Amino acid sequence: MMRLLPFLLTLFTVSNAFSQHNQRFTRQDTLRGTLGPERAWWDVTFYDLQVRVFPDTKSIEGTNVVHYRVTGAANRMQIDLQQPMELKKAVQDGKELTFVREGNAFFIDMPANQPKGQVKTIALTFGGKPREAKNAPWDGGIVWKTDSLGRPWIASACQGLGASVFWPNKDHQSEEPDSMRIAVTVPAPLTNVSNGRLRSVKDGPEGTRTFTWFVANPINNYDVALNIGHYAHFSDTFKGEAGTLPLDFWVLDYHLAAAKKHFGVVKPMMQCFEHWFGPYPFYADSYKLVETPHLGMEHQSAVAYGNQYKMGYRGKDLSGSGWGLKWDFIIIHETGHEWFGNNITTKDIADMWVHESFTNYSETLFTECRYGKEAGNAYLQGIRKNIANDIPIIGPYGVNTEGSGDMYYKGANMLHTIRQIVGNDEKFRQVLRGLNKTFWHQTVTTEQVEDYINKTTGINFDKVFDQYLRHTQPPVFEYAIADGQLKYRWVADVKGFDMPLRVTAGTGKPILLEPTGEWKTMPLKDGARFTIDPNFYILVKKN
Repeated sequence: MMRLLPFLLTLFTVSNAFSQHNQRFTRQDTLRGTLGPERAWWDVTFYDLQVRVFPDTKSIEGTNVVHYRVTGAANRMQIDLQQPMELKKAVQDGKELTFVREGNAFFIDMPANQPKGQVKTIALTFGGKPREAKNAPWDGGIVWKTDSLGRPWIASACQGLGASVFWPNKDHQSEEPDSMRIAVTVPAPLTNVSNGRLRSVKDGPEGTRTFTWFVANPINNYDVALNIGHYAHFSDTFKGEAGTLPLDFWVLDYHLAAAKKHFGVVKPMMQCFEHWFGPYPFYADSYKLVETPHLGMEHQSAVAYGNQYKMGYRGKDLSGSGWGLKWDFIIIHETGHEWFGNNITTKDIADMWVHESFTNYSETLFTECRYGKEAGNAYLQGIRKNIANDIPIIGPYGVNTEGSGDMYYKGANMLHTIRQIVGNDEKFRQVLRGLNKTFWHQTVTTEQVEDYINKTTGINFDKVFDQYLRHTQPPVFEYAIADGQLKYRWVADVKGFDMPLRVTAGTGKPILLEPTGEWKTMPLKDGARFTIDPNFYILVKKN
């Protein structure tokens, strides 16, 4: 998800840095962010979620039947459902179970018959008025708005905060069901669009209509979406690497003509992304763009779109290069998450750079694919002005807390720097495709991603990852030119930092220096032109 409004960037990052450095984590943070004993003994295989939405009272009620495999010794089960929502009943094998609440977690006393390896079910009945999002997608919850005709327009957006803001589940990013059914009942003539493919639409009592969607692939909880409004639908297909991909578009009925024109970027975007990242990861579930009353979110196979049919980010170019106004930021960025974030998902939100750095870089790759390499480089270099270098990109583990917002712009620039060191675009492309193939539909750690890149490129980037992800500042290239010599070194937090750097001296061809923390020298005539490749994101100090 793209979180940071440009004009709030500096204020947000400074305050975020202050709050994280001074934050005291609570037991609730640990319950939310850690696989404790009440979570560790069972793995979700399937969610059967049924929800009824009441727009007039901003409330919901429903049942989630959780299918899970027993992996260890059972005693109690932790189910997450955030206040003020209530868990009303938990039933297994026809027997109602007892439970207690601790903040946003419910602990259910489980029956003794939980044989290891067996798949069991538990039916969770819930209801209430879920937290209302005041400024989605930056704060999470349910969005209760109206369209320009005054009709209900409702959506969910809960990354970070968690899906348990409106339905009960095992709300940890490492946990994904293998598949899921989502049945949403709304007042007619409203339409609900959720993830996966539409299986049925049935009229019910009291003037209601139930839309049943089925997700055939693993899905992260925060991606599970409600999108309710007066939607019109049109469709297309994309002939991709894995066959024919259905493309579905759900927009407010009075935006149908505008959407048919504006969404023409989707097929060339898919072609670019499949080239760089490999096949779209969810052919079985289709690709959808769904117009929403908030800016956007990477809801798997139902990408939320709220950029008002503008180019750029709300009509602005985040790079200042001009290239960011050539395409719709929300369509490109949020779709990039289908590969990084939805296909490859981090186990802990502290490692969200894997989602956001690669996806932010997808903007550069799309620009390069459509307008050429120099355009991509210009866009990438332009977004550096948004980097704060406030706190480390990797956050604290086990407490459901992200690191710096620099995971977007700085993370993309780190990847671009790595690409320069690899020095072979085809090899780098195979790294991106290989990541998506190797970790297809999986949850991962930072270490797994780092190790894969090291192994596949044959280059040890450990110190590069450490400097850019685990410290606040990029490395500083310090140099001086005097007496016919170039004198240079790295100044970095990481001991032994030795990242190669491409430079041009005089009129010669670019060369790859190998600076270390110790001063090195090379012949260079006084006054000779010395330039550093701007595709490396570093700080420079000339003595």
